[in-house]
Amino acid sequence: MRDEVETQPLAGRHIALPESRELDLFADMLLTRGATVLRCPLVSIHDAPDQALVSAWIDSFINEPCDDLILLTGEGLRRLLATAERAGGSLREDFIARLGQVRKLTRGPKPGTALRKIGLKSDLVAVEPTTEGVIRRLSTENLQGRRVAVQLYGTEPNLPLIDFLREAGATVSSVAPYVYADDVEDARVEELIAAILDQQLDAVAFTSATQVRRLFQIGRRQCGEQALINGLRQLKVAAVGPVVADELRERDVRVDLMPESSFFMKPLVRELVKSLGPASRE
Repeated sequence: MRDEVETQPLAGRHIALPESRELDLFADMLLTRGATVLRCPLVSIHDAPDQALVSAWIDSFINEPCDDLILLTGEGLRRLLATAERAGGSLREDFIARLGQVRKLTRGPKPGTALRKIGLKSDLVAVEPTTEGVIRRLSTENLQGRRVAVQLYGTEPNLPLIDFLREAGATVSSVAPYVYADDVEDARVEELIAAILDQQLDAVAFTSATQVRRLFQIGRRQCGEQALINGLRQLKVAAVGPVVADELRERDVRVDLMPESSFFMKPLVRELVKSLGPASRE
């Protein structure tokens, strides 16, 4: 019995995962620890509809080189590389070669990981994985006359960052290589909300702010925002990092656990084990 508790510390716990792209990996981490997992991917990511525009930006990045590149997400870099590969020829290799020649600032750990997979690394890392963290990191740099490329997340234009760069004297070029889209029918999201309201869950673990927005979009129509908030207060709410936590707190949702510094899934799983494992039942 003791061995089972040690190897499956989440036995008997029911945890909802709204993750999409890495859902299976996240779910497996919890399943091997004994948890019952409710999978409900709330959003998916697609290539930007206008691929010609993205390809043109890549061409410009290669042939009219910039001084700095700000990577806000790992997904964005992967999508840019995929677009370059589909275009054929040497575009992908030329893009990677140019990436190696510019100063690269990453907003968080995921774009840094994406760079390492192509043999590169960040030159600057944001103070924290937020737009404000990027701005703070650059606030001590002389950007006058520098040409700065920005990879956006989703279709969010990120005007605070763009305005900061322009006011600092930089010339800015931005690209949005992907868009968010609904991944499941509303009925799947409604099932998750029903499980929250019926207190069938011990925890729900959010890994992106987009998941939170989608849940509340459907929740407002299904049961009302306050009812959804009340339901979430009856279970443990986990956030993978401060951006997600802020999105939840803006909606008056209490965030019960979050990794202290390393905002990845493994540290999030460790926090879930600490919060819901054997010690919490004593």
